[in-house]
Amino acid sequence: MSQPRVRALILAAGIGSRLQPLTSFIPKPLLPVTGSTLIELTLDRLAAAGCEAAAINLHHLPEEIRGHLGEDHGGMPLTYSLEPEERQGTLGALYPLRDFLGAADVILLVNGDSLCPWPFPKLLRRHRATGAAATLLLAGAADPQEYGGGVAVDRQGRLLSFHAGDPPRGEVASRHVFAGAHAISPELLGRIEAGPSDIVRDLYKPLLTEGARIQTVVGRQSWHDMGKPRRYLEGVLDHARGNWLTRLWRRNWVSDEASVEAGAKLVGAAVEAGATVGEGSKLERTLVLAGASVGPGARLSECIVGPGAQVPASARVQRQVVVPARRDLPTTEGDSHVEGQVFSPLDARRRQRNPGY
Repeated sequence: MSQPRVRALILAAGIGSRLQPLTSFIPKPLLPVTGSTLIELTLDRLAAAGCEAAAINLHHLPEEIRGHLGEDHGGMPLTYSLEPEERQGTLGALYPLRDFLGAADVILLVNGDSLCPWPFPKLLRRHRATGAAATLLLAGAADPQEYGGGVAVDRQGRLLSFHAGDPPRGEVASRHVFAGAHAISPELLGRIEAGPSDIVRDLYKPLLTEGARIQTVVGRQSWHDMGKPRRYLEGVLDHARGNWLTRLWRRNWVSDEASVEAGAKLVGAAVEAGATVGEGSKLERTLVLAGASVGPGARLSECIVGPGAQVPASARVQRQVVVPARRDLPTTEGDSHVEGQVFSPLDARRRQRNPGY
C-alpha cells in the first residue's frame, strides 16, 4: 500500500484568555516547553510522521508566531491563515484552507494548546484501515470525569457519542477524553461553509446522525491540555522528566543557557534559557521562563515566573503566576502588585471568551 499524502492544520488562533497573564506576553502556541515551544513540538511530530506540509491559523499576536516559525519547519513547508476579528472556530478554520488541505489524501487536525508525543502514524494507520470518515485520537491516561465525562466508544473503537448527556448509538464499552487530534477524509471539506462553525456540533454530530463511521484510537502517551496556568505548569514539568528511562533519575530540567547560582535547590523545576535563579533560593514544582530572575533566598512553590519577571530576594511565593506589571494587563481577583511585579493566583478563574477553541 502506497503512503498517503498527508497535510495538517494546527488550530492556533485561540486568544488564550484562560492563560492570562502569560498570554499578554507570549502567544499560546509559543509557550516555552523545555527549550522548545508548544507548537514546535507538534510540528516535530508532524514532520516525523511524513506530513508533506502544515498550515497554522492565526489570530492573537500573529506576527510573533510567524516571525518565530518562518516559512518551514525542518524542511516541511508552512502555510498561514490569518483569521478575521471574529474567529472562525474549529471547523470554520478549514474553509479558507480547503484548496490547500484538499490536495492531500488524509488531513490531520491538531489542537494547538495540547502537549503530547503525538502518535500520528498510529492514528493514520487506523484511519486508513477502517475507511472511516474521521478518526479521533483519545487520551487513554486522562480522567474523563475531569473533561465532562469523555466520549463514548464501542468495543471496536467506533465513536457513539461526544458528551455524557448525548444518547449513545450503540453499546458503550468505554469512555475516554478526546485528545484534540483527528484524521479526516478530504471529502468532508465539501460539507464546510464559510463562517464560524464548530467541528463537533456542525460536522461530527450530523455525521453520526447519518450513520457515518467515526473511528477512534486510544493513545497511551502522556497528554496535557495546556489551556490553564495550572495545566501548563503540570504539562511542562511532566515533559521535563522525559521518557520512562530518564524519569528514573531526572527530576529537574535546566537550560544550558540558564544561570542557577550556588546553593540554589530545585525540586521538580524547569528553568528556561536566559533565566537566573539566585543563590540559596528554593524552587519546588516551579517553572521559570526566559529572562526571568528569582532573587537570592527566595522560596517558590508551584509557581510560574513569566518572561522578564523579577521575584524579590527572600520572597515567599506559593501557587502564583508572576509577570512584570503592565498597564494593559487584564486583572484577576486576587492579583497583587509588589515591586513592579504582578502576582496572580495560579488557579484563579479566568474568563474564557470562546469555550473549546
